[in-house]
Amino acid sequence: MIFTYDNNGMPIQANERVQNIADPFDFVAGFLDPVMVPGPGFIYDITASDYLKLFNCMGVLGSGDDCPTVKGSLDDLNLPSITIPNLRTPRTVTRTVTNVGQVNVMYKAFFQVPTGVEMVVEPPVFVFNKDRRVQSFRITFKATWKVQGDYRFGSLAWHDGGSYWVQIPIAVRIVIQEIYSKIS
Repeated sequence: MIFTYDNNGMPIQANERVQNIADPFDFVAGFLDPVMVPGPGFIYDITASDYLKLFNCMGVLGSGDDCPTVKGSLDDLNLPSITIPNLRTPRTVTRTVTNVGQVNVMYKAFFQVPTGVEMVVEPPVFVFNKDRRVQSFRITFKATWKVQGDYRFGSLAWHDGGSYWVQIPIAVRIVIQEIYSKIS
């Protein structure tokens, strides 16, 4: 299980000069209770070469050769979290997971949608077996509020119907005019 509350049932506090309630930027997916976790279920594979390719495609480290898109994006990294810093138009993010748990298992998506955002997960169900260990899913985000805002938080959790919950945090910031997005 992942917890966003401390042992006293209080929200996790951010470690700052002035105590504030922590958000996913502070605690990521929450505190892990290792006694309650039977194993990871599935993982988000990523390698050093994935980071190098991203930085090359963004023009940080190289010329941008061998890039699947014209310009790379942090959205392209297969991280176990999703951050959309400037949601103006619908955006689709893809993640790929590898089953490292039970051989024949089905996971269903459950999500907590960030306020002011519509979120669609495709496919909403995974079925892993001995021949199919790797699968991808897409999440499409669409702003439903037309208000410039701060980050709104949500999560996506995959559940096998038993003891496995694989959860990732989601942070989305709606931007209605680009000029405002540069002022934080």
